[in-house]
Amino acid sequence: MRSIAGLWRWRGNPLCRGTDRAEGWLALSAVLLIALATPAAAVWGGRAAHQALLETVRDQHRQRHQVWATVAETAPPPESDPEHGSGHRAAATWTAPDGRTHSGTVTTGRAAEPGDRLRVWTDARGELVPPPMDEATAVSHAVLAGAGTACVAAGLVEAARRLAVRRLLARRYARWEEEWARVGPDWGRADRAN
Repeated sequence: MRSIAGLWRWRGNPLCRGTDRAEGWLALSAVLLIALATPAAAVWGGRAAHQALLETVRDQHRQRHQVWATVAETAPPPESDPEHGSGHRAAATWTAPDGRTHSGTVTTGRAAEPGDRLRVWTDARGELVPPPMDEATAVSHAVLAGAGTACVAAGLVEAARRLAVRRLLARRYARWEEEWARVGPDWGRADRAN
């Protein structure tokens, strides 16, 4: 608020150049745009991301199926295998939605014994796939997308303000150079012509 009062006070100051006023109005405009447009951009970006992610959730739930797998044999736990995570692995067989039997290595959250039954996710061909995204994950991703959109919007406003201020400074320096070229050669000379 103090900066707005300061801007108002500078309006009638004879030492205030036009570029100073323009710079002040640019700063005020940027603050207002960031305060008003950034939340609107966040809502818009979050909603757009939420709709797209909910469509992805629906697609994944249509395309992925949870089936029962029977453990055939257990594998020794990996020491540190980043590809398979920190869970236990077991060789298992399962029946795909099309009725064909498949086998492969599944990752379990607990140690499994031969004959244990586990729930796994497969696609229509019976290949193992990760579980589908749930709605809570979609919401958290949409919130992050909205926050990112807000940051980008604020950054664009600030970048535009800085670019405009840079052009104002270039104009100000060019005017100083013109004035100095006009006054400079006679500066300090007592016999200069009036």
